[in-house]
Amino acid sequence: MSDQNLSGSIEEIGASDLAVPCADPTRRALLLTALAGCACLVAAEPAAADDAQPGSSERPQKADVLVRAEGDKAGEVIKADDLTLGGPPLRAWPKDPKTSVIRNGSRLNEVVLVKLDPKEFDDDTRARAPDGIVCYSVICSHAGCPITAWVKEEQGDKNVLKCLCHNSEYDPRQNAQVVFGPAPRRLAALPLDVADGAISVAAGFIGKVGAQQGG
Repeated sequence: MSDQNLSGSIEEIGASDLAVPCADPTRRALLLTALAGCACLVAAEPAAADDAQPGSSERPQKADVLVRAEGDKAGEVIKADDLTLGGPPLRAWPKDPKTSVIRNGSRLNEVVLVKLDPKEFDDDTRARAPDGIVCYSVICSHAGCPITAWVKEEQGDKNVLKCLCHNSEYDPRQNAQVVFGPAPRRLAALPLDVADGAISVAAGFIGKVGAQQGG
């Protein structure tokens, strides 16, 4: 289901089933639960713009740079020195350096960067993490919510990427494999290059981006 259809479905449910008292309290409770579960998906999607620039919805391309996705510095290019060893992570969008188009036309393009000790990496992770900087899709593989937390893992003492919707946890040191929660698979990884402190995309996503039902 597209995000536009999802939003439409929520509006339709609100008008037909929630505004009018429901004779079946159980059905009403289920509808409210469904709306709450969808809220993170709708809220996470950038508002669609009719005048979106060409290329803004394309997946990250080789040589794209990464820019901050949030905060006072949103839109600024991220340098290797902007990342602190051990976190916190930064959320980012890819940006075409030739056209200056930020690829924020699809929520599936948002990524999360974090700098860690390469000694902790498995071989696959180390091969695409220059200077210890790893990059993964920010979209949880369970229900498509954005990953927003960097916290101590449920069953250990290392910080991990965590989706607060259903508590799935991913270890960025081990190819973003699932270490806790209902997520069915690891996060898609985005290989990087670092040259003279500048971070760029080395290749497209490795692995499926998005939730288990198509994301």
